[in-house]
Amino acid sequence: MNKISEEQLKTIKEQQNKTATILNELGFLETRKHALLHEVAALNDTINDYKSELEKQYGRVNINLEDGTYTEIEEDSKKEVVENV
Repeated sequence: MNKISEEQLKTIKEQQNKTATILNELGFLETRKHALLHEVAALNDTINDYKSELEKQYGRVNINLEDGTYTEIEEDSKKEVVENV
């Protein structure tokens, strides 16, 4: 029976172990990424709900995050309609 050397077998086993470790870590990272994406989606929902609350109280405004001042957002009442002739 033919065999590879012990050193070659050792190298192959080390490479396989390293590959398994990396794949395991990638799986963990993908799972963590998935969980973080859910957290971001939930936070976006919370942000949008709070924006709605603020809009009911102040109307449509831009808020300066440095000092809390705000300016009203003016609606563009002069929208131009372009017709193709």
